Amino acid sequence: MAVDWGPTATLETLRERARLLAEVRGFFAERDVWEVETPVLGHGGSTEVHLASLSTEAATSAGRERLWLQTSPEFAMKRLLAAGSGSIFQLARSFRDGEVGRRHNLEFTMLEWYRPGLGLEALIEETAALVARVLGRDPGPLRRRRYRELFRDALGIDPFTESLEALRRLAGERGGLSMADSDRDGCLDLLMSFVIEPTLGRDGLDAVVDYPASQAALARHHRDPEDGARVASRFELYLDGLELANGYDELTDAAEQRVRFTEDNLARRELGLPEVDVDARLLAALESGLPEGSGVALGLDRLIQLALGKASVAEVIAFATPRC
Repeated sequence: MAVDWGPTATLETLRERARLLAEVRGFFAERDVWEVETPVLGHGGSTEVHLASLSTEAATSAGRERLWLQTSPEFAMKRLLAAGSGSIFQLARSFRDGEVGRRHNLEFTMLEWYRPGLGLEALIEETAALVARVLGRDPGPLRRRRYRELFRDALGIDPFTESLEALRRLAGERGGLSMADSDRDGCLDLLMSFVIEPTLGRDGLDAVVDYPASQAALARHHRDPEDGARVASRFELYLDGLELANGYDELTDAAEQRVRFTEDNLARRELGLPEVDVDARLLAALESGLPEGSGVALGLDRLIQLALGKASVAEVIAFATPRC
Protein backbone atom coordinates (compact mmCIF):
# COMPACT_ATOMS: atom_id res chain seq x y z
CA MET A 1 0.00 0.00 0.00
CA ALA A 2 1.34 3.42 -0.96
CA VAL A 3 2.16 5.74 1.93
CA ASP A 4 1.15 9.38 1.51
CA TRP A 5 4.38 10.92 2.80
CA GLY A 6 4.40 14.37 1.20
CA PRO A 7 3.71 17.66 3.02
CA THR A 8 0.17 19.02 3.26
CA ALA A 9 1.46 22.52 2.46
CA THR A 10 3.38 23.43 -0.67
CA LEU A 11 7.04 24.37 -0.29
CA GLU A 12 6.20 27.86 -1.53
CA THR A 13 3.63 28.20 1.26
CA LEU A 14 6.11 26.96 3.85
CA ARG A 15 8.61 29.59 2.69
CA GLU A 16 5.91 32.23 3.12
CA ARG A 17 5.16 30.81 6.57
CA ALA A 18 8.83 31.22 7.50
CA ARG A 19 8.69 34.84 6.33
CA LEU A 20 5.62 35.51 8.49
CA LEU A 21 7.27 33.90 11.52
CA ALA A 22 10.13 36.36 11.02
CA GLU A 23 7.56 39.19 10.95
CA VAL A 24 6.18 38.00 14.30
CA ARG A 25 9.65 37.94 15.84
CA GLY A 26 10.38 41.40 14.44
CA PHE A 27 7.12 42.76 15.89
CA PHE A 28 8.09 41.70 19.40
CA ALA A 29 11.75 42.69 19.05
CA GLU A 30 10.58 46.24 18.31
CA ARG A 31 8.60 46.20 21.58
CA ASP A 32 11.38 44.69 23.70
CA VAL A 33 9.40 41.49 24.32
CA TRP A 34 11.83 38.59 24.39
CA GLU A 35 11.30 35.08 23.11
CA VAL A 36 11.28 32.11 25.50
CA GLU A 37 10.96 28.36 25.20
CA THR A 38 9.22 26.13 27.75
CA PRO A 39 8.51 22.37 27.84
CA VAL A 40 5.53 20.92 26.01
CA LEU A 41 5.22 18.30 28.77
CA GLY A 42 4.19 19.11 32.33
CA HIS A 43 2.87 17.52 35.51
CA GLY A 44 -0.42 19.42 35.19
CA GLY A 45 -2.78 20.01 32.29
CA SER A 46 -5.67 22.28 31.44
CA THR A 47 -8.70 21.49 33.60
CA GLU A 48 -11.05 23.52 31.38
CA VAL A 49 -14.17 21.45 30.78
CA HIS A 50 -14.39 22.13 27.05
CA LEU A 51 -10.74 21.35 26.31
CA ALA A 52 -9.45 17.78 25.84
CA SER A 53 -5.86 17.40 27.00
CA LEU A 54 -3.52 14.64 25.87
CA SER A 55 -1.32 12.81 28.37
CA THR A 56 1.37 10.16 28.31
CA GLU A 57 3.29 7.99 30.73
CA ALA A 58 7.04 8.45 30.87
CA ALA A 59 9.98 7.09 32.84
CA THR A 60 11.51 9.96 34.84
CA SER A 61 13.90 10.23 37.77
CA ALA A 62 10.82 9.91 39.99
CA GLY A 63 9.73 6.67 38.30
CA ARG A 64 6.86 6.30 35.86
CA GLU A 65 4.77 9.45 35.82
CA ARG A 66 1.82 10.82 33.92
CA LEU A 67 2.78 13.93 31.98
CA TRP A 68 0.46 16.25 30.09
CA LEU A 69 0.98 17.74 26.64
CA GLN A 70 0.28 21.46 26.89
CA THR A 71 -2.88 22.92 25.38
CA SER A 72 -0.97 26.22 25.53
CA PRO A 73 2.31 27.32 27.16
CA GLU A 74 0.44 29.48 29.70
CA PHE A 75 1.36 27.69 32.92
CA ALA A 76 5.11 27.54 32.30
CA MET A 77 5.24 31.10 30.98
CA LYS A 78 3.51 32.37 34.11
CA ARG A 79 6.18 30.65 36.17
CA LEU A 80 8.75 32.71 34.24
CA LEU A 81 6.73 35.87 34.89
CA ALA A 82 6.66 35.10 38.61
CA ALA A 83 10.45 34.64 38.46
CA GLY A 84 10.78 38.21 37.11
CA SER A 85 11.10 37.69 33.35
CA GLY A 86 9.21 40.79 32.30
CA SER A 87 7.45 40.83 28.91
CA ILE A 88 7.84 37.53 27.02
CA PHE A 89 6.47 35.69 23.99
CA GLN A 90 6.62 32.15 22.66
CA LEU A 91 5.89 30.27 19.44
CA ALA A 92 4.77 27.07 21.13
CA ARG A 93 3.81 23.62 19.92
CA SER A 94 0.44 22.89 21.53
CA PHE A 95 -1.93 19.91 21.52
CA ARG A 96 -5.70 19.41 21.88
CA ASP A 97 -7.32 16.03 21.47
CA GLY A 98 -10.00 15.63 18.82
CA GLU A 99 -9.48 19.05 17.26
CA VAL A 100 -9.07 18.14 13.60
CA GLY A 101 -10.77 20.01 10.77
CA ARG A 102 -10.55 22.96 8.41
CA ARG A 103 -9.69 25.32 11.26
CA HIS A 104 -8.09 22.86 13.69
CA ASN A 105 -5.19 20.44 13.95
CA LEU A 106 -4.28 18.09 16.77
CA GLU A 107 -0.85 19.75 17.03
CA PHE A 108 -0.64 23.44 16.26
CA THR A 109 1.41 26.58 16.82
CA MET A 110 0.25 28.90 19.58
CA LEU A 111 1.67 32.39 19.72
CA GLU A 112 1.40 33.49 23.33
CA TRP A 113 2.70 36.63 24.99
CA TYR A 114 2.51 38.36 28.38
CA ARG A 115 2.84 42.06 29.19
CA PRO A 116 3.31 42.90 32.90
CA GLY A 117 1.89 46.33 33.66
CA LEU A 118 -0.21 46.46 30.47
CA GLY A 119 -4.00 46.68 30.77
CA LEU A 120 -6.45 44.63 28.74
CA GLU A 121 -7.49 47.53 26.50
CA ALA A 122 -3.89 48.18 25.52
CA LEU A 123 -3.39 44.46 24.85
CA ILE A 124 -6.40 44.43 22.52
CA GLU A 125 -4.78 47.25 20.55
CA GLU A 126 -1.43 45.45 20.46
CA THR A 127 -3.05 42.20 19.30
CA ALA A 128 -4.83 44.05 16.49
CA ALA A 129 -1.48 45.58 15.46
CA LEU A 130 0.16 42.14 15.38
CA VAL A 131 -2.68 40.77 13.23
CA ALA A 132 -2.28 43.64 10.77
CA ARG A 133 1.50 43.05 10.64
CA VAL A 134 1.10 39.37 9.76
CA LEU A 135 -1.71 40.01 7.28
CA GLY A 136 0.37 42.70 5.57
CA ARG A 137 -2.69 44.92 5.31
CA ASP A 138 -5.14 46.96 7.35
CA PRO A 139 -7.94 44.58 8.38
CA GLY A 140 -10.31 47.47 9.03
CA PRO A 141 -11.65 49.13 12.18
CA LEU A 142 -11.26 47.53 15.59
CA ARG A 143 -14.63 47.21 17.36
CA ARG A 144 -15.50 46.16 20.92
CA ARG A 145 -18.55 43.87 21.07
CA ARG A 146 -20.17 42.94 24.39
CA TYR A 147 -20.95 39.23 24.76
CA ARG A 148 -24.50 39.62 26.08
CA GLU A 149 -25.35 42.27 23.47
CA LEU A 150 -24.31 39.85 20.71
CA PHE A 151 -26.75 37.26 22.07
CA ARG A 152 -29.51 39.81 22.42
CA ASP A 153 -29.05 41.03 18.85
CA ALA A 154 -28.67 37.61 17.22
CA LEU A 155 -30.99 35.45 19.35
CA GLY A 156 -33.17 37.81 21.36
CA ILE A 157 -32.02 36.38 24.71
CA ASP A 158 -29.87 37.49 27.62
CA PRO A 159 -27.27 34.73 28.03
CA PHE A 160 -26.79 35.64 31.70
CA THR A 161 -30.43 35.23 32.73
CA GLU A 162 -32.02 32.80 30.23
CA SER A 163 -32.99 29.49 31.86
CA LEU A 164 -30.85 26.42 31.24
CA GLU A 165 -33.89 24.59 29.85
CA ALA A 166 -34.47 27.33 27.28
CA LEU A 167 -30.77 27.41 26.35
CA ARG A 168 -30.72 23.64 25.83
CA ARG A 169 -33.78 23.83 23.60
CA LEU A 170 -32.42 26.74 21.55
CA ALA A 171 -28.96 25.23 21.22
CA GLY A 172 -30.46 21.93 20.10
CA GLU A 173 -32.57 23.67 17.47
CA ARG A 174 -29.71 25.79 16.11
CA GLY A 175 -27.02 23.12 16.30
CA GLY A 176 -29.06 20.09 15.26
CA LEU A 177 -27.72 18.22 18.30
CA SER A 178 -29.20 16.84 21.49
CA MET A 179 -28.19 19.23 24.26
CA ALA A 180 -30.32 17.63 26.99
CA ASP A 181 -27.30 16.86 29.18
CA SER A 182 -25.25 19.95 28.35
CA ASP A 183 -24.34 22.54 30.94
CA ARG A 184 -24.97 26.26 30.55
CA ASP A 185 -21.59 27.10 29.07
CA GLY A 186 -21.83 24.18 26.64
CA CYS A 187 -25.08 25.57 25.27
CA LEU A 188 -23.71 29.11 25.06
CA ASP A 189 -20.56 27.88 23.31
CA LEU A 190 -22.62 26.05 20.69
CA LEU A 191 -24.82 29.10 20.05
CA MET A 192 -21.73 31.29 19.85
CA SER A 193 -20.09 28.93 17.35
CA PHE A 194 -23.09 28.24 15.13
CA VAL A 195 -24.96 31.55 15.19
CA ILE A 196 -22.77 34.46 16.29
CA GLU A 197 -19.16 33.70 15.32
CA PRO A 198 -19.84 33.53 11.55
CA THR A 199 -21.02 37.16 11.69
CA LEU A 200 -17.97 38.50 13.53
CA GLY A 201 -14.92 40.17 12.05
CA ARG A 202 -16.57 41.21 8.81
CA ASP A 203 -15.01 44.39 7.37
CA GLY A 204 -12.89 44.81 10.48
CA LEU A 205 -11.73 43.18 13.71
CA ASP A 206 -14.21 42.39 16.48
CA ALA A 207 -12.97 42.09 20.06
CA VAL A 208 -15.68 40.34 22.09
CA VAL A 209 -15.56 41.35 25.78
CA ASP A 210 -17.42 40.77 29.05
CA TYR A 211 -17.87 37.01 28.82
CA PRO A 212 -19.79 35.17 31.56
CA ALA A 213 -17.84 34.84 34.81
CA SER A 214 -18.00 31.05 34.45
CA GLN A 215 -15.84 31.37 31.32
CA ALA A 216 -13.06 33.33 33.01
CA ALA A 217 -10.58 30.38 33.13
CA LEU A 218 -7.37 32.14 34.30
CA ALA A 219 -8.71 35.70 33.97
CA ARG A 220 -9.93 38.13 36.60
CA HIS A 221 -13.57 39.10 37.10
CA HIS A 222 -15.12 42.55 37.06
CA ARG A 223 -18.65 43.94 37.35
CA ASP A 224 -20.87 44.56 34.34
CA PRO A 225 -21.85 48.26 34.55
CA GLU A 226 -25.31 47.34 33.27
CA ASP A 227 -26.48 45.41 36.32
CA GLY A 228 -23.45 44.53 38.43
CA ALA A 229 -23.26 40.93 37.20
CA ARG A 230 -19.80 39.39 37.45
CA VAL A 231 -18.14 39.04 34.05
CA ALA A 232 -14.78 37.75 32.88
CA SER A 233 -12.01 40.28 32.22
CA ARG A 234 -11.02 38.76 28.90
CA PHE A 235 -11.50 39.19 25.16
CA GLU A 236 -11.56 37.11 22.01
CA LEU A 237 -10.54 38.61 18.68
CA TYR A 238 -12.33 37.68 15.43
CA LEU A 239 -11.60 38.25 11.77
CA ASP A 240 -13.67 36.91 8.86
CA GLY A 241 -15.78 34.78 11.21
CA LEU A 242 -12.67 33.14 12.67
CA GLU A 243 -11.56 33.32 16.30
CA LEU A 244 -7.88 34.27 16.32
CA ALA A 245 -6.94 35.22 19.87
CA ASN A 246 -8.01 34.90 23.50
CA GLY A 247 -6.67 37.44 26.00
CA TYR A 248 -6.92 37.83 29.79
CA ASP A 249 -6.44 40.38 32.50
CA GLU A 250 -4.47 37.73 34.32
CA LEU A 251 -5.65 36.30 37.63
CA THR A 252 -2.89 36.58 40.24
CA ASP A 253 -4.75 35.14 43.25
CA ALA A 254 -3.46 31.60 43.93
CA ALA A 255 -6.35 30.70 46.26
CA GLU A 256 -8.96 31.73 43.68
CA GLN A 257 -7.14 29.83 40.95
CA ARG A 258 -7.03 26.70 43.11
CA VAL A 259 -10.79 26.94 43.64
CA ARG A 260 -11.37 27.27 39.90
CA PHE A 261 -9.23 24.21 39.13
CA THR A 262 -11.21 22.22 41.72
CA GLU A 263 -14.53 23.40 40.31
CA ASP A 264 -13.39 22.51 36.78
CA ASN A 265 -12.57 18.93 37.79
CA LEU A 266 -15.88 18.63 39.65
CA ALA A 267 -17.69 19.73 36.49
CA ARG A 268 -15.66 17.24 34.47
CA ARG A 269 -16.73 14.40 36.78
CA GLU A 270 -20.37 15.45 36.53
CA LEU A 271 -20.14 15.38 32.73
CA GLY A 272 -18.39 12.00 32.71
CA LEU A 273 -15.08 13.48 31.55
CA PRO A 274 -11.68 12.43 32.90
CA GLU A 275 -10.13 14.65 35.54
CA VAL A 276 -6.91 16.49 34.76
CA ASP A 277 -3.98 16.83 37.15
CA VAL A 278 -3.70 20.33 38.59
CA ASP A 279 -0.42 22.14 37.98
CA ALA A 280 0.93 22.55 41.52
CA ARG A 281 3.96 24.51 40.30
CA LEU A 282 1.74 27.13 38.69
CA LEU A 283 -0.14 27.57 41.96
CA ALA A 284 3.16 27.87 43.84
CA ALA A 285 4.31 30.52 41.34
CA LEU A 286 1.09 32.48 41.89
CA GLU A 287 1.61 32.27 45.64
CA SER A 288 5.11 33.68 45.24
CA GLY A 289 3.68 36.66 43.38
CA LEU A 290 2.65 37.07 39.74
CA PRO A 291 2.98 40.66 38.46
CA GLU A 292 -0.20 42.45 37.45
CA GLY A 293 -0.68 42.44 33.71
CA SER A 294 -2.33 40.85 30.72
CA GLY A 295 -1.62 38.07 28.27
CA VAL A 296 -2.98 36.62 25.05
CA ALA A 297 -2.86 33.37 23.10
CA LEU A 298 -3.22 33.54 19.31
CA GLY A 299 -3.72 30.62 16.93
CA LEU A 300 -0.88 31.37 14.53
CA ASP A 301 -1.78 28.71 11.96
CA ARG A 302 -5.22 30.29 11.58
CA LEU A 303 -3.76 33.76 11.14
CA ILE A 304 -1.28 32.50 8.54
CA GLN A 305 -4.17 30.71 6.79
CA LEU A 306 -5.98 34.05 6.48
CA ALA A 307 -2.83 35.95 5.48
CA LEU A 308 -2.09 33.51 2.64
CA GLY A 309 -5.70 33.02 1.55
CA LYS A 310 -5.78 29.26 2.19
CA ALA A 311 -8.92 27.19 2.73
CA SER A 312 -7.64 25.23 5.74
CA VAL A 313 -4.86 25.20 8.33
CA ALA A 314 -3.59 21.94 6.79
CA GLU A 315 -2.45 24.02 3.81
CA VAL A 316 -0.09 26.07 5.99
CA ILE A 317 1.31 23.21 8.13
CA ALA A 318 4.10 20.98 6.82
CA PHE A 319 2.48 17.72 7.94
CA ALA A 320 -1.04 18.16 9.30
CA THR A 321 -2.92 15.41 11.13
CA PRO A 322 -3.32 12.62 10.07
CA ARG A 323 -0.31 12.90 7.71
CA CYS A 324 2.09 13.61 10.57
